[in-house]
Amino acid sequence: MSTAPPDYEAITQRQQGVWSRGDFGRVGTLNVLHGELLCESLDIHPGERVLDVGGGNGCASLAAARRWADVTCTDFVPELLEQARQRAASEGVQFKTEVADAQNLPYPDDSYDVVVSTFGAMFAPDQQRVADELVRVCRPGGRIGMNNWSPGSMMHEVFGATGKHVPPPPGVQPVFNWGDEAKVRDLFGDRVSSLKFVPREIVWRFPSPGHMLEYFRTWYGPTVAAFGALDDDGRTSLGADLVDVYRKHNRADDGTLVAPSGYVEVLAVTA
Repeated sequence: MSTAPPDYEAITQRQQGVWSRGDFGRVGTLNVLHGELLCESLDIHPGERVLDVGGGNGCASLAAARRWADVTCTDFVPELLEQARQRAASEGVQFKTEVADAQNLPYPDDSYDVVVSTFGAMFAPDQQRVADELVRVCRPGGRIGMNNWSPGSMMHEVFGATGKHVPPPPGVQPVFNWGDEAKVRDLFGDRVSSLKFVPREIVWRFPSPGHMLEYFRTWYGPTVAAFGALDDDGRTSLGADLVDVYRKHNRADDGTLVAPSGYVEVLAVTA
């Protein structure tokens, strides 16, 4: 029996609501190094046209703007773009912001020299459409750079623990496909002339595992939504499972949390 394809439009609308909950900017500002590293790996030059897809509160856009690029920061949550504008103003750099969906970018073909996404586009439900759009708006010989959580990483286990309590929509491919080199090669196909994966780590640092739990359940949209979908017993169980994941990856022995989570830089050159 054939199965109907997922309703990507409905799932995207639901995700927009999820990422609008809490305040992702409180999480996004905890880590800035990955945006700088990605822009260095892409060797962004002054004057290059850079598109940040799923840019959130502007981590990669700020890094590209500091290199004097002509940057457009996009996201499908307008409130996050307002935060990105405020950060740019406070740091004395400039970029444009526009509301846009990674699956339907409102730009002509070959519009940008560099297209970036840091833990943003990987969450859009229609993965093939995302890959198509990233390639479409990037000029031939341009560069695409993504930061994506790795399979088997701490964040993979965080989403796995959450999914046990609040399952993802049926039929949607795992977001961690974007950290799997074989799957990414399949998504981009022969439309890129080179594709390189660089393993890296983000280290989460909190006063304690319990503090990370409270921080994420207060500010991180997917965690806020998951706790909101459960009853009291379910929330208690989910909280315990998440703290177990944090503790598993904690390398500190002084009561604080110092927990690395692997991710990959995906670096592609368009054909």
